[in-house]
Amino acid sequence: MNAQTEVLNAKNHYQILDGLRGVAAFFVVMFHIMEAFAMGNRFEQLLNHGYLAVDFFFLLSGFVIAYAYDDRWEKLTKWAFIKRRLIRLQPMVIIGTIIGAVLFYQGAGATFPPIAQTPVWQLILIMLVGFTVIPVLPSVDIRGWQEMHPLNGPAWSLFFEYIGNILYALLVRKFSKTALSILVLLAACLLIYHTVLGKQGDVIGGWSVNTEQLTIGFTRLLFPFFAGVLLCRFGKLIHIKDGFWICAVLLLTVLSFPRLGGPEKLWMNGLYESVVIIFIFPLIVSIGAGSHIAGKTSQKICKFLGDISYPLYITHYPLIYVYTAWVIDHKIPMEKGLPMGLLLFAGSIGIAYLSLKYYDEPVRNWLQKKFLKKFRA
Repeated sequence: MNAQTEVLNAKNHYQILDGLRGVAAFFVVMFHIMEAFAMGNRFEQLLNHGYLAVDFFFLLSGFVIAYAYDDRWEKLTKWAFIKRRLIRLQPMVIIGTIIGAVLFYQGAGATFPPIAQTPVWQLILIMLVGFTVIPVLPSVDIRGWQEMHPLNGPAWSLFFEYIGNILYALLVRKFSKTALSILVLLAACLLIYHTVLGKQGDVIGGWSVNTEQLTIGFTRLLFPFFAGVLLCRFGKLIHIKDGFWICAVLLLTVLSFPRLGGPEKLWMNGLYESVVIIFIFPLIVSIGAGSHIAGKTSQKICKFLGDISYPLYITHYPLIYVYTAWVIDHKIPMEKGLPMGLLLFAGSIGIAYLSLKYYDEPVRNWLQKKFLKKFRA
C-alpha cells in the first residue's frame, strides 16, 4: 500500500500527500462497513468506488518512492532499499495478521462456513505464512472468500506493493523518462482494456491466487505505481491555495461517486474508473505535492492522518469480517447496523493509533538502529 516519505532531511516533506493518504484510509473503512449491507452486490453498494483508494495508494507510493530514492542509488544498494521497505511495511503486516487470527473464530457462521471446521493448528500455520505476505492458494481457504491473505484481506495490496518496489529497484529506476513514459502508456492501455472492454466494468479484485485475479492485481498496480514515479520525475506540480482541502473534497467525491451504467452498460463505469485513475488521481497528487499547508491546525491534521493511515488500513479488516458476518447472518438492516458500524469505525481508529504508538514506531525505530546503520544518509 502506501509508502511513507522516507526522504533525506534536506528534502521537503509532502504533508498534504500524507494527509490525503489518511483521508483515503478513513474512507476505506467506511466503504467496508457499508459493503456489508450490499451483500456482495457491487451494484448496490452506496459508497460505490471506495475500492479505488487502493489505486490511489499505489500512485502515492510510486511518487514518494521516486522522490525518496531516485537520486540516492550511488549510496544505496538494492538490498538496503529492500530492507528499508521491509522495516517500513512489515511490522504492521504482522500485527494486522495477529489481529485477524485473534478474531478469526468470531466470524463463524453461514457467511464464513469454513471457519467452524478450521483447526487451531491450521489457523496458526496460516498466520505464520501471513507474516511473510506470501499468498496462500485457494485450496488452503479457511474463510470462504479464497483470499490470498484470509486473516487480513487488504494485505493483498501489500503483496503487489512489494512487487512494485522490487520492479522499481531492479529495473524501472534505470529507465529514462521516455522509456518510463512508454511503460506507463502501455499500462494505461491495459487498464482501459480491462475496465472498458472487460466483463466487470471495474477494477475490483486482485486478492486471490488465480489467473484472473492476479491479472487484475497487476493491472491495478502497473499504471498508478509507475505513473507516480513518472509524475515525480517530470516534476509538474500545481500550487493552489487550500490545496489539501480541495484535494480532500475531490478525492472523497470520486471515491463515493455512484456506479454508472448498471449491469447493461458496464463500459460506462469502466470509463469512469479509467478517467479517475489515469487523470484525476495524478491531478490530485500533483496539487497535493505542489501546494503548501497554511496554519498549524491543518498541519496537525495532515500529520495525524498520515501517521495513522497505514496502521488503519492494515488493521481494520479483521473487525470488518466479524461485522459482515453479523450483518448477513442476522439480516441486520442498515438503520440498525450503522450504529454498530460507527462504533467499529471508532474502534478501528483506536486500534490503529495504539498499534502505531506502542508497537509500530518502537519496533521500526529498533529495526532501523540495528539494521540500517550502514545506510543512513
